[in-house]
Amino acid sequence: MVSTEIKDALATTASICTVLQFLAGVLVCKKIIKNGTTGNNSALAFVTCYTSCLLWMRYGMLIEDRFILLVNLFGTILQASYVYIFILYSVQRVKTIRQIAAATCFLAIVYFYSFYEEDRVLVTKYVGFLSCTVTVLFFASPLMMLAHVVKVKSTESLPFPIIMASLIVSCQWFTYGYLLDDHFIQIPNFFGCVLSAFQLCFFLVYRNDQSDGSQLI
Repeated sequence: MVSTEIKDALATTASICTVLQFLAGVLVCKKIIKNGTTGNNSALAFVTCYTSCLLWMRYGMLIEDRFILLVNLFGTILQASYVYIFILYSVQRVKTIRQIAAATCFLAIVYFYSFYEEDRVLVTKYVGFLSCTVTVLFFASPLMMLAHVVKVKSTESLPFPIIMASLIVSCQWFTYGYLLDDHFIQIPNFFGCVLSAFQLCFFLVYRNDQSDGSQLI
């Protein structure tokens, strides 16, 4: 039986690393503000992460896990701020607004259901499943860039520090989910570990073409 102290220590370190990972978006927004435009960049990754954070925040409430609740509360605030920056500077402002509006409507339905459904076990199961699904989609989204990486034989478009951070954070939360015996936490973070490791392999394959590894966006 794993002690509560070990679980709390792991959850604390995982939460800190997750917060640092969330803060990587500051670099993206700083560049957008400096350029005065988002260019061809899409806000979808931030909208998806915003949706994921709010779902996990509700799941944390349902299973009464303060670590999951607090880290995703912080993530929600950050992602909402990033989306706001995108709306201000986006060349496709209407598209970004539609994306965040659709996400907010979806979340409103989920929250409304979760508060008024009397069967707490059923609610936890559904919210956990939705959280798991959205997170897997979020982790899988960078795969769309890999075709371009193979075509140009360069990893310049892949953010090495962010991918490495994703690998570390995913491993930590997967271990935490294993200790809690919570499949909804284990599954998306297992995929996060695999997909992040897969993307890192490209830095070995095309190591002669990558930049100095200090690129963040």
